[in-house]
Amino acid sequence: MPVITNRLRGFTLIEILVAIFVFAIMFAIGYGAVSAAAQHKAGIATAETRLRDIQNTMRWLSLDFTQLVSRPVRDLPGSGEEAALRIDPRNNVLANLTRGGWRNSAGIARSSLQRVNYLLDNGQLVRLEWPVLDAAQSAIPRRRALLDKVRSVTVRAMNMGRQWTDSWPPAAVPANSANLRLRPMAVEIIIETEDFGTLRRVIEVPG
Repeated sequence: MPVITNRLRGFTLIEILVAIFVFAIMFAIGYGAVSAAAQHKAGIATAETRLRDIQNTMRWLSLDFTQLVSRPVRDLPGSGEEAALRIDPRNNVLANLTRGGWRNSAGIARSSLQRVNYLLDNGQLVRLEWPVLDAAQSAIPRRRALLDKVRSVTVRAMNMGRQWTDSWPPAAVPANSANLRLRPMAVEIIIETEDFGTLRRVIEVPG
């Protein structure tokens, strides 16, 4: 009677090398796809954050200028008054304004009016919020960085003749107390960014 033997045949070295080679190719393809998906997701997240920053900036600008009130303030030296709205392209501060609607959820004994400044600082659009209206030299504003990657910002005001002017109060009017209370019909803000190009917003100033 013949003897039956079971012989187990293993993989040859060439077969093992081929299997490893195929696995390496599949891993590289899979890793590349995962890496590309992760980069795409990170890019979407960055774009969403940037878009939120732009929307938040426009929201702050709209809130401030639509709540503009005719309330001049004492200037920092304390020797005179500053207009309720001051726009001067020769100044590093883009706009100074007095706004209403300052929330007071903590019930602190203070005015509902607030003095706000906008300035461009090293490519950042910054909002300064003063703790008091008639600030002294010792007053320290709260700094809120709104938007980065900003190349330039232009602020213009529309006078009663529906003409745009680069400064406010208009240079043609006398610098008296009544003219310090003047409000424009509208304000135009043009923001030149590095990535989104030119952003333009025209804000109507009520009543």
